[in-house]
Amino acid sequence: MTDQVLRDQFGRGIEYLRISVTDRCNFRCLYCMPLEGMQWLAKRDILSYEEIADIVGQLAPLGLRRLRITGGEPTIRPDLPALVRMLRAIPGVEDIALSTNGVKLPALAAPLREAGLDRINLSADSLREDRIIAIARRNLGLSPIAAAQAAEDAGLGPIKFNVVVMRGINDDEVVDFARLAMEHPWHIRFIELMPVGDMRELTFEHVVPSDEILGRLAALGTLTSDEGPRGNGPARYFRIDGSPGTVGVITPMTHTYCGTCNRVRLTADGRLRTCLYGDHEVNLRDPLRLGEPMEPLFRRALAEKPKEHQLLQMQVGGLRALSQVGG
Repeated sequence: MTDQVLRDQFGRGIEYLRISVTDRCNFRCLYCMPLEGMQWLAKRDILSYEEIADIVGQLAPLGLRRLRITGGEPTIRPDLPALVRMLRAIPGVEDIALSTNGVKLPALAAPLREAGLDRINLSADSLREDRIIAIARRNLGLSPIAAAQAAEDAGLGPIKFNVVVMRGINDDEVVDFARLAMEHPWHIRFIELMPVGDMRELTFEHVVPSDEILGRLAALGTLTSDEGPRGNGPARYFRIDGSPGTVGVITPMTHTYCGTCNRVRLTADGRLRTCLYGDHEVNLRDPLRLGEPMEPLFRRALAEKPKEHQLLQMQVGGLRALSQVGG
């Protein structure tokens, strides 16, 4: 791999692919999907595991190194470990992660690890049972701590929590979440709410800026800038007085990180989306099914990847819900 391989028109190195394996989810989180759900993709339109592996197998020799499996909720797709095994067998793939709400993690953590999964990101917006139900608008008996412990016991790591902070809804739990990093070698990342699509009950008034979040965390002790765990994301990490874990902030609203973006996204129906909040995407599924090579399409997509997202201008590429592109 040379320095010129897989760079977009602005010189950013692209080595990270987020792969959505389903548009469906067993939750209906306030910020992610309308209560009534979506018009689901037809099964014939969704990439098979073999097709996903084919795409990754063609792109890995070009410098694609890091993968994340997302949804919807990826663990509701049957036999997810089978996909992990296929991806792990591809030469050049160095890291495979999973984003999940954790409902099925106690049963799946060990099989996923055995298949070759490296680590997880656990979406957890509350530690309170009643509030989990209210935010997810589903009662599936989720315990985020039990899910994280199952992952840790299976050897998945580092374990990261993704907490979408919403003013007046769960922002009073910021300190409670941070205490988990003081008790466990876990990494708690607070994400600024991104109001998009049909979730209009959540507005910019619900956004809690990262500087305010860090100010609240300072009550727990001195925050020291930290390199944080391995991974591919844009979080800024801090350690609280020698804690085994870290806290971090992800700031799409107040401090954009587009200048260091290293990722593209593959939707469940095979569209390569070069920016979460842009409208640029390339259909890979239909050419793949016709036997066409992926490299020219991938390189063309990178050449057209936008410089930055348009979230603050509310131009979000026609998205109704974050679940459509895997977040």
